[in-house]
Amino acid sequence: MNSRILSLLQKDSRLSVAEIGERVGLSTSACHRRIRQLEDEGVIEGYSANLSKVALGYAIEVFVEVTLSGQSEALLDQFEKEAADCHDIIECHLMAGDADYLLRVAAESPEAYEHLHRKVLASLPGVARLKSNFVLKSVKSYSGYPIKAG
Repeated sequence: MNSRILSLLQKDSRLSVAEIGERVGLSTSACHRRIRQLEDEGVIEGYSANLSKVALGYAIEVFVEVTLSGQSEALLDQFEKEAADCHDIIECHLMAGDADYLLRVAAESPEAYEHLHRKVLASLPGVARLKSNFVLKSVKSYSGYPIKAG
């Protein structure tokens, strides 16, 4: 039952509790209790809207591999704090492999990305190397996690 509720919410979080309950065969109050429990357990972390990067003026998207000059916990913590506080960074992931972090950023133009690269990303704590990978076309974008029946 919970997997069906999660699937519905992940596809369209604007569905009413009554509509979700109807689709999964629960009363509105029972469905509300299940959703509240999933929120309390941290399965549902929040709700959001998917916005169009084009409509917002972002013409390019870039995945940036970041290699740091060291691996001390203090440096990692400092980098992560500043990256998390940077509104230009859409995502930041600590990685295993050649790069220490993988960032996802969006920019209005190549010139705007150059400015972001030089003035923001390169000045993050401990940055030794940046490797930019420009998105040419999104074949499949994130649309939610696979929900296992259960």
